[in-house]
Amino acid sequence: MLVNTCLRLALAAVLLAGGRTVLLGQQAEATNPPQKTLEKVPLTHSSPASGQRMFKDYCAACHGTGGKGDGPAADFLKTAPPDLTVMARNNNGKFPADHFVAVLQFGTEGHAHGTVDMPVWGPLFRKENKDLTQLRISNLESYVESIQQK
Repeated sequence: MLVNTCLRLALAAVLLAGGRTVLLGQQAEATNPPQKTLEKVPLTHSSPASGQRMFKDYCAACHGTGGKGDGPAADFLKTAPPDLTVMARNNNGKFPADHFVAVLQFGTEGHAHGTVDMPVWGPLFRKENKDLTQLRISNLESYVESIQQK
């Protein structure tokens, strides 16, 4: 589908550029742009003591290292990941901690990943030891709150 879209755009560009090349009934030789691939890696358990480390290990692939939604896996999602640095600004200056925790635990309505799990590693925040899970969520929440734009 992406290749077809690229070919249509290339043809439109040729036609808009003066229409010197007409491709009717002929097979055009087109160089296919390199396709991006998503490398899947096994889940590793980061220390729950560091929200920043967990963010890097669990969130940055989609949300980017700075939390702006520009991670290397973002292009593979159905819905673009949100910019996490503006959560407080978008909530009248108050970080929406309850919403953040709910998304970690229960996923999102948009199903960007094709399932109810917002994070593809969502079970990590639900099925572990209750105290360990709470520590993970609390420290990740604190870190994301710390990267809010003022």
